[in-house]
Amino acid sequence: MNTPYDDIIHLPRPVSQKHPPLTMKQRAAQFSPFAAVSGHEEAINKVAREHENKYIPK
Repeated sequence: MNTPYDDIIHLPRPVSQKHPPLTMKQRAAQFSPFAAVSGHEEAINKVAREHENKYIPK
């Protein structure tokens, strides 16, 4: 089976000569969640609560 990556799939991973490898903690920090817009989630929850109270099925 021929794929576009056959020529590079078995090459070793490049290692930077300028930058030391990150620690596990530093790597994890890159992927930790962050609040891009502060207060956005609270606003969504407030609107959801208001609508839940309006549209309670009888």
